[in-house]
Amino acid sequence: MDKYHPGYFGKVGMRHFHYTQNKHHCPTLNVDRLWSLVPAADRHAAEQAPTGPVPVIDLTRHNVTKLLGNGNLPKIPFIVKTRLISRKAELKVIRAGGKVELIA
Repeated sequence: MDKYHPGYFGKVGMRHFHYTQNKHHCPTLNVDRLWSLVPAADRHAAEQAPTGPVPVIDLTRHNVTKLLGNGNLPKIPFIVKTRLISRKAELKVIRAGGKVELIA
């Protein structure tokens, strides 16, 4: 333990040399805001005919990298395309009748 070393003060944690922010940039979106990306006409059509064509929500087109699981979803089938998704968000999408497609 180097706690009592003369040069210890202020040196806590690990160092990361040349830390660049763009490597760690990951825009997120919660599940409750997911249907705000779909036009109102498409959402209304999906509600009226659940066996008809399914809306596809491509999050990469909206500059969103990760889908998080805060909030609730209506019971309307849909497809979500995203790069990253949390476990909680994936469960909520599947329970709402949707499907998740991961994009590389």
